[in-house]
Amino acid sequence: MGRGKLTIRRIENQTTRQVTFSKRRAGLLKKTHELSVLCDAQIGLIIFSSTGKLCQYCTHPLSMEQIIERYQKLTGTRIPQHDSREELYKEMTILKKETHHLQLSMQRYACEDISSLTYQDLDHLEQQLQHSVNKVRDRKKLTKHPI
Repeated sequence: MGRGKLTIRRIENQTTRQVTFSKRRAGLLKKTHELSVLCDAQIGLIIFSSTGKLCQYCTHPLSMEQIIERYQKLTGTRIPQHDSREELYKEMTILKKETHHLQLSMQRYACEDISSLTYQDLDHLEQQLQHSVNKVRDRKKLTKHPI
């Protein structure tokens, strides 16, 4: 007996969405490999997760660059080459600021008696701690159910 029909819509729970993505990605990669072996097809598959992580597959002995080059020649299109250094620099700057802010917060709360904090400071600390706890819980769920 088969499964019921699945309604295709975005999965709201982030952890469930990540687990589903990982399982479906594995299935897609398996089918891609089977197609390339059975039919001697040259395949290039590029997947970006919702977190921006790259996953790619290309048939042996070709590289992804060779497959993209062949695609560009056949279609007459060009994929613009952009300098990702600017994007990386922006992201690095943002992460440095965030890291610096968190380090200052840690130093401040580690060296300071909590009774001297204002209501706003306590509220901010609570939000930071709750965010950290949520990240730990999400990570635990992912490690408990490995891909």
